Amino acid sequence: MAEILLNRRDDAARAGMSRAAFARRFSLLVGQTPLGYLAQWRMNVAAKLLRSTGLSVENVALSVGYDSATAFGNAFRRQFSISPGRYRTR
Repeated sequence: MAEILLNRRDDAARAGMSRAAFARRFSLLVGQTPLGYLAQWRMNVAAKLLRSTGLSVENVALSVGYDSATAFGNAFRRQFSISPGRYRTR
């Protein structure tokens, strides 16, 4: 997972733009900032993992780039208004 995370400097360089120009262009095309897009994408991947695997919440958190299950749980609740454990069982 870590190798596919957006890196604004690298992505901007590949696009031949400054970081600020890349962020503006990305936001115009996608409708959200690169970091906002990444956060949403990570949560969608996490939701799929919770539903389709037997991975623990901690392992799902690690799989989508979080260093702690607590931080992951807080971010997941902000996105889906439900804890990861309850999401899995509903």
